[in-house]
Order: sequence, then C-alpha cells, then structure tokens
Amino acid sequence: MLSFPRRSKFKKQQKGKSFNRINGKLDLYSLKSGSLGLKALASGRLTSKQIESVRQCISKIIKKQGRVKINVFPDTPISKKPIEVRMGKGKGAVDHWVFKVRAGSVLYEIETSFISLGIKALEAGQIRLPLRSKIIFN
Repeated sequence: MLSFPRRSKFKKQQKGKSFNRINGKLDLYSLKSGSLGLKALASGRLTSKQIESVRQCISKIIKKQGRVKINVFPDTPISKKPIEVRMGKGKGAVDHWVFKVRAGSVLYEIETSFISLGIKALEAGQIRLPLRSKIIFN
C-alpha cells in the first residue's frame, strides 16, 4: 500500500531550500504516543516505498504485541522526465512522492510493553532506511 496525497493544490513542486531548514514548525523531535521511537540523525528524503517498507518490517516483528505509529507522510512530488528524451519541452511528470526529513525528527513510534521486541523491530527497520538513525526510549 503505497501512500501519497489524494489531491493537492498543485501537481508539481520546486525542489526547495536546504533540508536543514524544512518542516521547522512540525513538532517531531520527541516521542508523543509510543514508548520506543526511531529518530533520524541526518536530513534527507524518504520515498513512499521506503516508508512503507519500514512499516511492513516493523509490523511483521511486532505482530499483535504493540502498535506502530508513523509520524511521516510523503507529501512532496518529485518529477522526472522519461529516459532518452531531449531537454526542453517543459517539466516532467510526477514520478514519486517523498517526505523531506530533518535531522532529529522521530520517524516511527512503537507503543509496546515488550521493550526487547520493540528494539528488535526498530533495528530491522533501520536497515531499510537510507538515513542514519537511532532508537530512543520514553
């Protein structure tokens, strides 16, 4: 189940400024509902496929012993021109959706009483992320 916005005001967006200045107003720097969390140590992009892959990995290990909360949503469209097309003729079509991650933001939270199981799940999820991250506790 890949996710992206159902509708947006504009189809395409510009790249924007440095990732260190994005999502400044979002309060993603501490755990809200979970007892364990996965915190990004570097800034970058997470595609909708990567977000979904980590969710599936965590859910498979946690099963019914806890709940997974995803704090990120891919809301930025990335456009790409087809292969072997000459320059010009406008901007390409939307290829995929990403979430711009800021360093220090909590990406995933797990609410569980089985701490060792939660750590194991988050470690498996870390492998699938393109960013450096660490596991934090409540």
